[in-house]
Order: sequence, then C-alpha cells, then structure tokens
Amino acid sequence: MVAAPPRSVPVSPVSAEEVAGVRRPVHEAHLLPPRVFHDPDVLAFEQAAWFGREWVCVGREEDAAGSGAFFLVTVAGQPLIVVRGNDGAPRAFHNVCRHRGATLVEEPCGHLVRFQCPYHAWIYDLEGRLRPPRYTDGLTGFDPAEWGLVPARVATWQGFVFVSLDDNAPPLMDALGDLTDTLERYDLTVLRRARQIDYDVKANWKAIVENYSECYHCPGVHPELNQMTPYNLGAWLPSTGAWNGSYMEVVGDYETLSLDGATHGRPDLPGTEPEDHKRVYYFVVWPNLLLSLHPDYLMTHRVWPVEPGRTRVVCEWFFPPAAIAAPGFDPSDAVGFWDLTNRQDWHVCELQQAGSAARAYGAGRYSTIESGVHAFDLLVADRYAGDGVVSTFERVAKKPGSAKAETASANGNGRRAGMARAVGER
Repeated sequence: MVAAPPRSVPVSPVSAEEVAGVRRPVHEAHLLPPRVFHDPDVLAFEQAAWFGREWVCVGREEDAAGSGAFFLVTVAGQPLIVVRGNDGAPRAFHNVCRHRGATLVEEPCGHLVRFQCPYHAWIYDLEGRLRPPRYTDGLTGFDPAEWGLVPARVATWQGFVFVSLDDNAPPLMDALGDLTDTLERYDLTVLRRARQIDYDVKANWKAIVENYSECYHCPGVHPELNQMTPYNLGAWLPSTGAWNGSYMEVVGDYETLSLDGATHGRPDLPGTEPEDHKRVYYFVVWPNLLLSLHPDYLMTHRVWPVEPGRTRVVCEWFFPPAAIAAPGFDPSDAVGFWDLTNRQDWHVCELQQAGSAARAYGAGRYSTIESGVHAFDLLVADRYAGDGVVSTFERVAKKPGSAKAETASANGNGRRAGMARAVGER
C-alpha cells in the first residue's frame, strides 16, 4: 500500500494585511474582504490548503454499514471511495486504478465484494490490495504488493465519517478538541437518517457558514423560527478546538422546531438531559459540518464549495431508531420547517453574494451580536495569513445591564470561561 505523493504547501493569495481588520476585537473589526467570496484563486487555495489538508466530514457510518458497503465522495477535487472492509474497519481510497488511471468505481454507492477496474480488470480487495494482474508476471521489478490502491486517512466520531488527504494532519480527536467531551453524553452514532435534501446555493460557502453563525437576521428572515426560539435568548458553550457551539431557548408551549412546534411523541435523542428539553444546540465544526441538536432529532448540513459563487449543501435529518420504527413515523413536520428555513437562508445568502460583488461595497462592520460570525471569520483569516499568529475573539453579551464578554483563541486553544449570554447568534 502506498501513500499519496506529497504535495507542496499552497501559497495564500490573501495577505495578512488584507485580513488585519478582521483580526481585531469584534467592536473594532471589519468583515472579510469582499474578494474572498468571489476570487477563483482564493477558492482554489481554500480547497487545497483547508479541504485538502484538514479533516472534512464526508458522511455517516451508516452509509457504509456492512462489509463491502461503499459510497463515493469528492474532497478538494479528489475522487474517493469510502468502504467498509471485511475486518469491519472503514477505509478511504483514491478512486483511481493504479494501472492506467481509470476511474475504478462509477456508482455513487452500493455494495461490492472487491474493486475491479472497468478498463483492464485489475482487481483490488476491500483493503486495497492488488491481486496479481494478468500478463505482469514477466515484468521486472513489479511487485503487486506495492501497487495497491492509494489510501486516504479516515476516522469516525459519533457516527460521522471524516477524511483527511494529509498524512501529517493531527489525529481527528485532536482537531475536534473538547467538542468530543461536550457531546460525549449523546450517542449520535445510533441515529439513523430519515431524510436528505441537497441544495444548490448561488453563494460562497463561507457566506453560508456565517449565516448559520448568527440569528441577527432571524426576526425579519425567519419569523416562524424566531417565534419558537427568539433571537435574543441563548448562551455560548465553552470550547477548545476549531468549533463553536451555542444553544437557543425554545419558549412557551413549543417543544422542538417543527411546523407546529411539537415532537409528536417522538423519543428524546439518547443522552438528552432535562435541561435540554427547551433548547436547540448549534455547532459549527471546521470547515464544513454544521450540527443542530433538537430534543428529538439531529439536523446536519455539510457544506461543499463548488465555485466561488456556488455551494452544494447536503442537509440531513436523523432520528433515534425507536422513533423511525414507531407506527406512523413521519418526519415531515421537522423536515418541512427546516426546508422552509433553509430556503429563506439561501435567498439572503444569494443576495449577499450578488451585492458584495459591487464596486460600491467594501468590507462592512460586525454588529455586537455577530461575534459568532467573527469567530468563524477569525479561523478563516488566520489561515489566510499563515503567519503563526493565533487571533483571539470576544463573545459580547448583550444581556440588559451587562457588558460581560469572554475571550478565546480563534483556533480554540483558549478555553472560554463559563457561559456568556448571547443575543442574535446560534
């Protein structure tokens, strides 16, 4: 088995000077420069340096649940096969035959007992080992053991499958930081997908994550959502690692986020505690995974850049097996609510994408209730700058009569002290 050949470190097209305004405290900072949402060179750098080197969420273990089960995914332009081996371990391989470079697997998902190239029938087992091909026994210096499929690193957490194309990336658990501790009480692994909707959004991927990171827009854009979880009620969670988390409070007689605000008797997510019954938790996991934990279901978004002004968003809804097995199970109340909310979000993200291309627009200012956006943008800005400086950010609390704020490093190495009230962020 061979590793993918080493790749040169990409050079950032965005200088430290260009993002210096972002790397200031939120009450002084400017937003990301507009060109990072539109410049093809910037997206190419992000794909190579971030999606091509860091851990990226590509799916769920249930997508490759049994021996030989597989699915295809493209990460930073590289086609991959994620497969469950005969030994039960998940693996990832570059989807290319080692002979003449033909694409090995064409079906997007399914079940195989081995991989056979459709061109010259070279055969690989589920562990990526090459079976001695025909007419190679007379070759000089050819050892089939050295010509297996090229692997990519794969790791799992809470039922999610992550891939890294960089052999030198830190272990997944290190990259996640204390997110693993924060969600340890939950058993998200047992959840099963009830629905998936893919969206093609005409906006930059960073604009979509920024939008998810605040609820400043909720009263006007999401009146249905704001009625159930008002934009000015919630709290941040302490964290280390490249993630941010918070919750918003479910008010009144509402129980969850659905078309009528009711769970319809669905069981709690495993690990749910009494205090969670009136909360919806939101997590941004760098770079492409968004988690929304409701009392009775999990919703996720996986964000995939396609072009500077185009993003594929995979939205999925997961429920406990007992809920899915119950007579009359129908997730449409939750799916319908968030499909409406998603489309409201995509509309304003597309408006931002179009408007921020205008010559009249320069990098704007954060409001004091957009520190979640600022936190994500600092992760972006520090990676553009590549100067080793780790920015700090403040979560500004807008609770009446309070001027409290909490500070942490943008890469998550500093732990936020306790929880601070947050307004307009999720």
